[in-house]
Amino acid sequence: MNNEEYFLKEISYIKDDRVKKSLIYMINKLPDYFFMVPAASTGKYHPEYAQGEGGLLRHTKAAVRIGYELLSDPIIGDKYTDIEKDLMLMGLLLHDGLKHGKEESKYTKFDHPILMANYIDEEKDNLDLNDTEIKLVESVIKTHMGPWTVDYEGNEVLEKPKTKYQNFVHMCDFLASRKCILLPFDENDNICV
Repeated sequence: MNNEEYFLKEISYIKDDRVKKSLIYMINKLPDYFFMVPAASTGKYHPEYAQGEGGLLRHTKAAVRIGYELLSDPIIGDKYTDIEKDLMLMGLLLHDGLKHGKEESKYTKFDHPILMANYIDEEKDNLDLNDTEIKLVESVIKTHMGPWTVDYEGNEVLEKPKTKYQNFVHMCDFLASRKCILLPFDENDNICV
């Protein structure tokens, strides 16, 4: 199975064919572990559906679905153009793509937002996006951790969100990590509603 088959529903949310093609390309570049590992090694910061085998996949689907639902509300969505919506959804789908690094490490790499943004930059010649669009996707991924910017040794590693795009993606990721927000998944790791 191609990696993109895990995300058929989420890919269908993308309207622009260039963004869709670029997203599919990057999904197929994700490491195999992405589809198997839990969203967090301890389970401390994510709901039950994001734990265990495939938890990171389900967390990602949840973040994208939350983003899609919020952008479907005209009070929220009308603040963005269709291409901006597509690029933010692309960022949400890829935000944790290298959570354990390019080569799988046992634990989450604190700088995984930077690793994923850099990976997109390395692949930009294979994407059907212009420089401004690529920079937007990279920026929302780099800042998706929100206020959690300091690593385990006390070093400021990540940037905080500043733009409305960065804040939106962080909000969706944050909501998808809340234990009080439960989404129903079927046996194929698809959201049931």
